[in-house]
Amino acid sequence: MDFGFSEQQRDVQNLARQILSENVSAEKLSQYDDYKAERFDRELWQKLAEAGLLGVAVSEEYGGMGFGFFELGLLVEEAGRTIAPLPLVSHLISAALPIQQFGSTAQKQQWLPGVASGELMLTAALCEAHNDDPAQPYLTTASADGDGLLLNGEKTNVPFAHIANRILLAARTNDGIAVVLLDPKAAGVSLTAQQVTSYEPQYVLHLDNVRIGAGDILAAGSDGSAAMQWIAERSTVALCAHQLGASDKAMRMSASYTAERKQFGVLISTFQAVGHRAANCFIDVECLRLNTYQAISRLDGGLDATNEVQIAKIWAGDVGHRVSYAAQHLHGGTGIDRDYPLWRYCTWLRHNEMALGSSAKTLAKLGKRIAAGEAFCS
Repeated sequence: MDFGFSEQQRDVQNLARQILSENVSAEKLSQYDDYKAERFDRELWQKLAEAGLLGVAVSEEYGGMGFGFFELGLLVEEAGRTIAPLPLVSHLISAALPIQQFGSTAQKQQWLPGVASGELMLTAALCEAHNDDPAQPYLTTASADGDGLLLNGEKTNVPFAHIANRILLAARTNDGIAVVLLDPKAAGVSLTAQQVTSYEPQYVLHLDNVRIGAGDILAAGSDGSAAMQWIAERSTVALCAHQLGASDKAMRMSASYTAERKQFGVLISTFQAVGHRAANCFIDVECLRLNTYQAISRLDGGLDATNEVQIAKIWAGDVGHRVSYAAQHLHGGTGIDRDYPLWRYCTWLRHNEMALGSSAKTLAKLGKRIAAGEAFCS
């Protein structure tokens, strides 16, 4: 049995790596530091659209390539490798993919062609204050209003909300969860800018009796709960893929540095302690790779992957933490020099570690599933 990538997966990976590596550099990324400019490369966004990569998992009938979640995961991994200033996870995975999976024909026709062409921007509001479980909203509620809904509450850390055409979010109702596509310009919606260590533009989303028409309801009731679990798992694994790319790059930067840096007249890569530390990073990154690909593969095949998603997220948090620390130590003072690019990777590794649940929180969830006989039991 061949466990390698298919030809189409290799093509997507190589194309994404070529475009991103050629168009993202430390010099370009520096212009976004300290919010000097909005962290969004519109020119690169359009290049990805022209190459078809924004539509890699969009059905061909809506202008996409028609590939699956695995190919999309490979694209996100390459974005992590360059920490590209692009909202790929929030736009393609947390918002566009659910529209393709759960949307009506009218909703798909309205949004998916613009997603593939790069003309429209979607995002998702997955977090609330003190609640990083997208599938269980507590602070955002929805009540019936004719054939639509009235939304109240607040979401935090919403990427690119200020330029989004629609924001996917979940709200608690009397009979389950409603998943809706919110117009950020609707009456009762207000945005407050947040500052985060990655410099990605994020916002607090305030909702005050915001009306959602029937055409913008993606799922509701028990269907809404299932949809949000579906969205949460794919968004979580996408973070793992981004973490994989960033961790792999930080490890390779450290290997290159230690192969050139001399101490006492010899290369520090020849020091046993340095070699052991670098080898541990390599093992960590490969373990993250295997667990991430396992989760992506099962989700791509439509299989239950709750255990695999949680395991991958635990590894993503722990590996990002350990690789970040090791890379800093192996670089010495250079690692924290803001004229050297490593520090940006470290901030993203920390961001991905904590987003949608830390390793400790995710490990506790997995432990509860095991104790309840819901994991690893026949």
